[in-house]
Amino acid sequence: MRYLSTRGGAERPGFCDILLEGLAPDGGLYLPEHYPKLDASALEDLKITYTTRGYAALAFEILRLYIDDIPLPDLKSICDKTYTQAVFGTPEITPLRACGEGVYLQALSNGPTLAFKDMAMQLLGNLFEYELTRRGEELNILGATSGDTGSAAEYAMRGKKGIRVFMTSPNGRMSAFQQAQMFSLTDENIFNIAIDGVFDDCQDIVKAVSGDLVFKKRLKIGTVNSINWARLLAQVVYYFAGFFQAQKLASIGLASHQSPRVSFAVPSGNFGNVCAGHVARMMGLPIAHLVVATNENDVLDEFFKTGVYRVRNSASTFETSSPSMDISKASNFERFVFDLLGRDGVQTKALFEEGVARHGFFDLSGQASFTTQLAHFGFVSGKSTHQDRLKTIAQTYQTQGQLIDPHTADGLKVGREHSLAGDVMVVLETALPIKFSATILEAVGQVPPRPPGFEGIELLPKHVIVMPADAQKVKDLMVQNCNL
Repeated sequence: MRYLSTRGGAERPGFCDILLEGLAPDGGLYLPEHYPKLDASALEDLKITYTTRGYAALAFEILRLYIDDIPLPDLKSICDKTYTQAVFGTPEITPLRACGEGVYLQALSNGPTLAFKDMAMQLLGNLFEYELTRRGEELNILGATSGDTGSAAEYAMRGKKGIRVFMTSPNGRMSAFQQAQMFSLTDENIFNIAIDGVFDDCQDIVKAVSGDLVFKKRLKIGTVNSINWARLLAQVVYYFAGFFQAQKLASIGLASHQSPRVSFAVPSGNFGNVCAGHVARMMGLPIAHLVVATNENDVLDEFFKTGVYRVRNSASTFETSSPSMDISKASNFERFVFDLLGRDGVQTKALFEEGVARHGFFDLSGQASFTTQLAHFGFVSGKSTHQDRLKTIAQTYQTQGQLIDPHTADGLKVGREHSLAGDVMVVLETALPIKFSATILEAVGQVPPRPPGFEGIELLPKHVIVMPADAQKVKDLMVQNCNL
């Protein structure tokens, strides 16, 4: 399998090259030259694999379709090492639990940092270590986080041979628990950088540094953000696992020939999580709808309703009670637009370099096929506010006896709005409620339970460097700590 850039670059690298590279040299994002197509027989084989051999075996079977430059025994060993009950707390890895009629929550937050980012980051850490050892090289990871990516990356990379992590985050805009998870780490290969600004400023710094190809090559810079295809690929797996579970659970009591339709509601900020669902659907997984759920920062909802993608500056990006979605420049959105435009790299480049970078927006509403194309790709969307979150958290606790975090509440609220009688809606869980205890307390009048091992984490000493939103200053810090 070879990979191409969404902006039309001619280079066709293999998986292990883009694993360590992140952004393409032309500033685009990597995608496979084609999505492997799975017919009904292949899907049935995958379902049997998952049912009889488990999540790690399912991950191996999906990843091998995209990775042909790692020997299969080694790839299988990496998957087996990553997806274990010891790491994720349950043999099912991502079990479903009922949350009302026709609605299920897919548990994705049982990993070491209590957030769905662990599902991909644990694999990424093992892939990085494998490939760097094979090449005898080192890697400096530069990332941006609005909350959970940072801790998931740092916990996955801490102590890994040949890897340093430089993680930027918006200063003061994460929950106290999220900050503590990151800033309390004392590992010598972990560097936390709090940027005076919003997540989009952090993301812009990562892109600016990665766009300096000379500096990137000199410092051997890679990324763990969802602009890295390997991370998004890892997330594709849990859509298959969720789909197979949902069909099985929803089919109980139905005639054997009946098969309920399954949709996924996805809390969305940077578009990576729901983009993985798009890839699964393009592979042939018969997902009925992909429901994009936003918070008050509703740039994506606006696009799917109007065809206008209009980014917002830092001052216009709201600080909300679902902070990991406080994003107004969705990096992974470019991957979907590339597919939406028939994989036209020239047009995609023009939209993002001329439209977004220079004018702050682009408008596809005038294209005659826009509505038809959206229907073809299965996307619908909706918005949730602070009051919606509080109401959804309270109702879910009162009626289902379950506490959910604010981001999952956004997904649940919007998912229910698009749920049809007889169909199944799977809502992707984002994090455990303890990470956002202030909002949970406001919603239900009590603090959520704290998992063992996280007692007093907010009181630990913090190891963090505060900086202005200046890419050059971040470069200087990296040079200083890479002994160059």
